[in-house]
Amino acid sequence: MTPVRLHDTFRRDKVAFEPLVPGKVGMYVCGPTPYTAAHIGHAYSAISFDTIRRSLTFLGYEVRYVRNITDIDDKIIKAASEAGQDPMVMSARYAAEYNRDMALFHVQAPTVEPKVTEHIPQIIEVVQALIGKGRAYASQGDVYYAVDTFAPYGRLSNRPLDELHEQTRMLEDTSRKRHAHDFALWKAAKPGEPSWDSPWGKGRPGWHIECSAMTRTHLGDTFDIHAGGRDLMFPHHENEIAQSQGAYGEGTFARYWMHNGFLNFEGEKMSRSLGNVYNAVEVARTVGGEAFRFYCAEHHYSSAISFEVFTAKDAVGKVAMVRFFSLEQADRQLAYYYTTLGKIDAVLAQGDGGAGPVAKEAEALVPAVREALADDFNTPVAMAALSAAARNANKLLDENKGDKQMRRRSLARYAKDIRAVGTALGLFEEAPARYLADRRARLVARKDIDEARVDALVAERSAARAAKQFERADVLRKQLQDMSVELHDAPGGTEWSVLEVGSE
Repeated sequence: MTPVRLHDTFRRDKVAFEPLVPGKVGMYVCGPTPYTAAHIGHAYSAISFDTIRRSLTFLGYEVRYVRNITDIDDKIIKAASEAGQDPMVMSARYAAEYNRDMALFHVQAPTVEPKVTEHIPQIIEVVQALIGKGRAYASQGDVYYAVDTFAPYGRLSNRPLDELHEQTRMLEDTSRKRHAHDFALWKAAKPGEPSWDSPWGKGRPGWHIECSAMTRTHLGDTFDIHAGGRDLMFPHHENEIAQSQGAYGEGTFARYWMHNGFLNFEGEKMSRSLGNVYNAVEVARTVGGEAFRFYCAEHHYSSAISFEVFTAKDAVGKVAMVRFFSLEQADRQLAYYYTTLGKIDAVLAQGDGGAGPVAKEAEALVPAVREALADDFNTPVAMAALSAAARNANKLLDENKGDKQMRRRSLARYAKDIRAVGTALGLFEEAPARYLADRRARLVARKDIDEARVDALVAERSAARAAKQFERADVLRKQLQDMSVELHDAPGGTEWSVLEVGSE
């Protein structure tokens, strides 16, 4: 195991990470509230913490990764009512779609994926414990947490109670509360809404209580890491701390807190009101889920990331085309790595060089990445080490001198270590030929290239060259170039690829 330092949001500092059980990590990540299709912000958060999970595994830790599904909630009920659907059926469908979509970004399935509706008895148990300790009270079928009874309230988000009071006032109805900043643990049933029996009558859980119950069920009263988006610090994570420590004592619950940064489009935070919310499937279809993951890895998980988007509209104002320029650049860089791995695989198919020493540079990648990831999961530094390794590997591929066996051994080491580091980052998991073929198909679709027409023109040009009609062949080459097609002449014939020039 490699010792790790991480930035703890609660302490506001980078600290040594010391798991409760040496070598084992219990990690809880707030998952989706599935009432609509997953968007790119959901993907960014899921990728961030999946990368941390993978990094911990790479560094020698055994990780129990719990990510919940909020399958009953005000937003779900409202969306289902507007759509004329059963809320439980709708949330189950969107939860399945979320997992399918996240797989497009190489996000691994959690060790456990608990759902609110499967933990009603555990939720009621936590609420009863809070009432028993005088930290919660029933009111007309609802149950509220009395925030004034928990002195540390606000320490995670670092805000005074007065400020939190004003923000909470806007979030919930206050008519049944003793104080405006008190928050709901249990909500009395309303006509037509799903409900469960409880000591306070039929009802359903409030939003925050679910995580206190599910972390306790699947990780214990105290566990190592709690993670989520920065936007969840208040009220969600603040309320989780109040609930769990209020019920089970100071020092319980999460020992370290981690939050990923916001995702911005050209300086503006993503939001539905600004109209800049892009579905995860749309991004994966346009530039590939792995390209988005590659772009995320170039940024530290805790930082905000921004990228360029170009949107073209038709005559009636409907969006006709979306271009993710920053992600297209990431896609080109990713293709470079896959091309490099494909070339190495082709060389090694003729023999790997056997046992023996390798070039000193070929031994540098894994130690450099291990050091970077142990320092608060610094993926930009890890990506720089990957870039250097790929550059050195390509130099070896271009050489045809010196000890050929050592060259092969060094290339084998590069391929092995690039893929090992890729596993830690969620990259390079496809066979190079498969990835590059899929990428070409995306580029063809993005540029609306008629493949049959291209193949016909390529065949016509080959015939013109064979007949020594070189002027005609040049005209056809130019015609293909205008179609965003690049030709590659070789002794075995002519192949073509999609022409890429910057973010044209």
